[in-house]
Amino acid sequence: MMAASMSIYAFAIDAMLPALPAIGRSFHVANENDLQWIIILFVAGGGVGQLFYGPLADRLGRRPVLLLGILLYILLSLLAAMATSLPMLLVLRVGQGLAGAVASVVPRSIIRDRHGGPQMAKVMSITFIVFLIVPVLAPSVGQLLLLVVPWQGIFAFLCLYGSAVALWITLRLPETQHPHHRRPLSVGHMSAAAARVLREPTSIFYTIGTMALQGSLMAYISTLPQIFLGAFHRPALMPSIFAICAGTMAASSFFNARFVERLGMRVASHGALCLFLLATGLHTVLAATGHETILVFTVLQSLTMGGFALAAANFNAIAMQKMAAIAGSASSVQGLIMMAGGGLVGALIGHQWNGSVTFLPAGAFLCGLCALASVAIAEKGRLFGVDHPHVEESPQKSTL
Repeated sequence: MMAASMSIYAFAIDAMLPALPAIGRSFHVANENDLQWIIILFVAGGGVGQLFYGPLADRLGRRPVLLLGILLYILLSLLAAMATSLPMLLVLRVGQGLAGAVASVVPRSIIRDRHGGPQMAKVMSITFIVFLIVPVLAPSVGQLLLLVVPWQGIFAFLCLYGSAVALWITLRLPETQHPHHRRPLSVGHMSAAAARVLREPTSIFYTIGTMALQGSLMAYISTLPQIFLGAFHRPALMPSIFAICAGTMAASSFFNARFVERLGMRVASHGALCLFLLATGLHTVLAATGHETILVFTVLQSLTMGGFALAAANFNAIAMQKMAAIAGSASSVQGLIMMAGGGLVGALIGHQWNGSVTFLPAGAFLCGLCALASVAIAEKGRLFGVDHPHVEESPQKSTL
């Protein structure tokens, strides 16, 4: 159920990829780089939206807030299908991202209500395995829909999918927040939660590391149609290559679910970050020297995505490790930094597109270096260290 909820957000990104050229033709967009904003503004709106849902979930409970956000998402998806211009669509995409942010914040809070430390990383990885089916299927779903309906039909599909998830939550999800963890809905509480997130080194620096990696992912997703059309001249291959790369993310999540409790979150995530840097560095050299092919892109981008998935799942768990009592608000603050910051980084990288693929791995490599620096600061220079469960704030168990 949590994976399906999180997939609401992912579907609104990945299913749109095949529709970007059609939207550009429909609205007579002259600069194809402008179409990247359909993805980037949704993500940026999602980052800002996370600031609100956490405090609401801490005050009102997880279940009602999750349902409210999904219902708003359904409404805005319907309105986006009726957009008559690109600026109007972009405004609605920001609103859709604001609403869809609930599917990122609240599921993380629900999982944190139930689990902590390596166990949370394990559960998050299992959730990601299911969640990552969406990147495998969504571009193909979008492309199939475009065979029978205009691009507006993709937004209609998002309405139907959101409605199905909302019904499932209504019927099957109990409240997971412990009554003692209810927090007042006030500026003071949010300020205190933000201060706690920003003061705790593992929280803020692992969040910044995730933000940097998220930026590389946003650049990859938002520019993929342009890469396959303008650089490879094989747009029909985009869904299958996207699925292969997403498959390595699912494989990394499966590996993490099986072995993170044995290896430890830090060993697993720091090793994954090294893989990310190795893959993006090699990819940058090959692309810059004229050796880029679809095969090279597929192999190295798959390794990059695998490293991202393995690092991000554990970075999230480490960042939330000491935040059990304010899981909703902490998830909001961290989510704002990750998603809004990642969206801006992705936009900066994506707008370097000039017909060559080099910009993508080069930007990702710089993001990886930023993540490495952040992790090194959090760990005081000691990478691949052991986890310390005795300092963790254990979550209260609620009855399911």
